[in-house]
Amino acid sequence: MDTIAAISTARGVASGVGVLRISGEGAVAAAEQVVRRKGGRLLADAAERTMVRCDLLDSTGAVIDDILAVVFRAPRSYTGEDVVELQCHGAPIVLEEALRALFLAGARQALPGEFTKRAFLNGQLDLTQAEAVVDLIDAETAEEARNAVGQLGGAIARPVGKVYDALMDITSRFYAVVDYPDEDIEPLQQEMMENTLRESEEMLKGLLATAERGRILKKGVCAAIVGRPNVGKSSLLNALLGFDRAIVTDIAGTTRDTVEEKVLCGGVLLRLMDTAGIRETGDAVERIGVERSYQAMEQAELVLAVADSSVPMTAEDYEILQQAAKSKHWILIWSKCDLERKMEIPVLQFDAPQQAPDAVVELSSVTGEGIRNLEQAVAALYPKMDTPQGTVVTNARQTEAIARALDAVAAAREALESGMTADVVLTDGEEALNALGELTGKTVREDLVATIFSRFCVGK
Repeated sequence: MDTIAAISTARGVASGVGVLRISGEGAVAAAEQVVRRKGGRLLADAAERTMVRCDLLDSTGAVIDDILAVVFRAPRSYTGEDVVELQCHGAPIVLEEALRALFLAGARQALPGEFTKRAFLNGQLDLTQAEAVVDLIDAETAEEARNAVGQLGGAIARPVGKVYDALMDITSRFYAVVDYPDEDIEPLQQEMMENTLRESEEMLKGLLATAERGRILKKGVCAAIVGRPNVGKSSLLNALLGFDRAIVTDIAGTTRDTVEEKVLCGGVLLRLMDTAGIRETGDAVERIGVERSYQAMEQAELVLAVADSSVPMTAEDYEILQQAAKSKHWILIWSKCDLERKMEIPVLQFDAPQQAPDAVVELSSVTGEGIRNLEQAVAALYPKMDTPQGTVVTNARQTEAIARALDAVAAAREALESGMTADVVLTDGEEALNALGELTGKTVREDLVATIFSRFCVGK
């Protein structure tokens, strides 16, 4: 393959260190033209995986930085090709000038995700590991990062590979017996096939069972804060964020549109919407905000319904809580518990037991009292799975492939148990193999590969 180069650290922001990455058969030769090793020795002679100090040269040959360079020889590199990494000072102009010099030396600009794509094409990673790279880069919580690094280490690839190998074994043995009847090949035993299919089915079921948690882990939970004007919705948003994101005043109706932020609450990523206070109003603009509040409540997976405990409960409060009770999950929050309580918190009646709140929390956004209880309530709704690190499936493409493989394996087992011949059973087995091949990249289409790696940033 040709030689590619890119800036691998974030562009546009000066930092202590900036990294240039070069990969390909001509990587070392291109780097030799833009660096001059201290002491006059060649970069090509440097010990592999050892940092050496060099001058960095621009396209005119002038020294523009004092850097460290490291050479990774094929196949013991990230891409499986010769790779050179140049660790420069992080000034954007230095990195841009050095990249321009590399282009003149014969390298070309790497496409988004091209380094990782080469790692996949050269057998360094399978597709589940490659997708874990971008998940790790995009991780917004520690749990998501831990899961991604587990997948990068093969936590999904290993069990999938075990199922694939087991199905391939019985499929290949069947065809060997059919195609070479004169050879001394042990025929397939039904008990062995049943055990293989049953174990494969259980393995795939276990992976698929993590998909819902994986969706929450990666995308977060869509959550809406709702209530009457001035009950403390925006104050709650600010308290969870730890800074003043929403305007808070004593004037009712300050918030007139949804304000959206991501926040980690109880270890769960919430895509939190602070909504306009719900009330009857003649103001056309505020009325639009109220309509959007109702829409947010309908769309949310979790509703935080806020009522002010320092004033008597109103019919509007009760109506909002009844609406919140129709949500998949909802938590009833009695706010302003630092103020004198002007009402006894009522025992609310709902049309059905499942409409009762998942939790009831008293809190003060001013003092922070009760915030910990809210975090615990959210964590209880979306608990972490007791699974080995990295085995939570967070990728929709992977989920779909696992589901297809599971359906095919289940169909094969049912066909075998109903007395179908081995060739009928193995037709479903081959379908499962195809699905698993797409999952790991053994049989994936070129256009799908291009789509997957287009998600990556340049330089990775």
